[in-house]
Amino acid sequence: MAEFELAIRGGLVATAFGAARCDIGVNGGRIAAIAERITDAAQVIEADGLYVLPGGVDSHCHIEQPEANGTVHEDGFVTASASAFAGGTTSVVCFVPQFKGGGILERFADYRARAAKGMLDHAFHQIIADPTDAVMNDEVPKVVAEGVRSLKVFLTYEPLHLNDGEYLKVLLAARRHGCLVTVHCENYDAIKWRTEALLAAGMTAPKYHAWSRPRVVEREATHRAIALAELVDQPIQVFHVSCEEAAEEIARAQARGLKVWGETCPQYVTLTAGHMDRPGFEGSKFMCSPAPRDTAEHARIWEMIRRGTLDVVSSDHCGFSYEGTRGKAQNGRAAPFRDIPNGIPGLAARMPIVFSEGVTKGRIAIEEFVKLTATNPARIMGLYPRKGVIQPGADADLVLWDPAKRVTITNALMQHAIDYTPYEGLEVTGWPTMTIRRGEVVMRDGKVQAEPGSGRYLPRGPYDLVKPRGVTPDGFMPS
Repeated sequence: MAEFELAIRGGLVATAFGAARCDIGVNGGRIAAIAERITDAAQVIEADGLYVLPGGVDSHCHIEQPEANGTVHEDGFVTASASAFAGGTTSVVCFVPQFKGGGILERFADYRARAAKGMLDHAFHQIIADPTDAVMNDEVPKVVAEGVRSLKVFLTYEPLHLNDGEYLKVLLAARRHGCLVTVHCENYDAIKWRTEALLAAGMTAPKYHAWSRPRVVEREATHRAIALAELVDQPIQVFHVSCEEAAEEIARAQARGLKVWGETCPQYVTLTAGHMDRPGFEGSKFMCSPAPRDTAEHARIWEMIRRGTLDVVSSDHCGFSYEGTRGKAQNGRAAPFRDIPNGIPGLAARMPIVFSEGVTKGRIAIEEFVKLTATNPARIMGLYPRKGVIQPGADADLVLWDPAKRVTITNALMQHAIDYTPYEGLEVTGWPTMTIRRGEVVMRDGKVQAEPGSGRYLPRGPYDLVKPRGVTPDGFMPS
């Protein structure tokens, strides 16, 4: 019998801690050995000329997510799995919904059953849209016991947004149960006021989506989210940071020693508000929130990445097709920007864009790429060291990456259920040639080989990173 079930040989193995040419031995779906040379293996994959990277961890994905209006996001867990594998991602954290007036336990059971049909390994954030006493005191502890360790809140969006008092309730519950709080930071009332003024002035086209939520509403909400988290000593992660102004609020909090992390997305280093300024309904393809800014902001976001203020790049995959009635046009093509669903697809594009714009163009080193796309999201979400790292004992989630391969992104390459990609025509250098999940080849040369239902749920237990610091104003903390 061979010593190893699988060996990946001859590649440049890159981790968050450096890169070295070595072989990897796999047994039972886990990394069993890293050595200069491994010869005794039942199956051998040659990786000469390629990077061998940890499988990507995308900690912000909306997949097959039910909405309050009865619709469900078009990308199901099977198509989303194919898209993720095509782009080098092997694990995701996605969102269990809650609707106003309802609880979370039924939604959790339904969503877990949906996710079990896919091929991705998966964990969950629990959205809190209605923090009633019954939900926070009775139901949250039950989903935490099932392995949910992050609560998601929105400071904008109808009907999801929480006011300050409701946000404080979530922060306190998270502190009590050892959860991270993830926050969408934009000011609800400011956006509502500005939207109503724009519509009254007849400014209804998709491009005015960006006008309705300028940088200042993101900066203000980020400052407020951090201040209230500091008040109750609760760690938070600020999602999808689009501008330097919001990132600076995070940097100031980090300098004070607060447990605050910042995430950004590929759209904020590639797309601009100008993409929404297209004839008719075409601009809706690029609508997401916060809105993309301008090319000058791209450089500032990269600087915040290099500083470590923004240490995760997720996709915020939230796909709505352009054609048909389920997606962007569900309220008609004459709908004002307010009534066009927000969100863009990005599961497959995330890692190639970050590699090409970051590593290939010399903005970051390969080690930083691994941190941004795998190690840091796994660490912050409590999945490390099972995920996001290449070391003995970790799951054998590996990506063979050709750093010289030039690809022009097309929608067909994305392999999702959405009928467009906002990155159509973007040329990238660096592309995955093989994706391995727990020792099994699940994608080879763009062809998915995994079976539906082969993904695993990743329950998360307590972890030290999101423990409170034990510091509150005046030392007071209500029971």
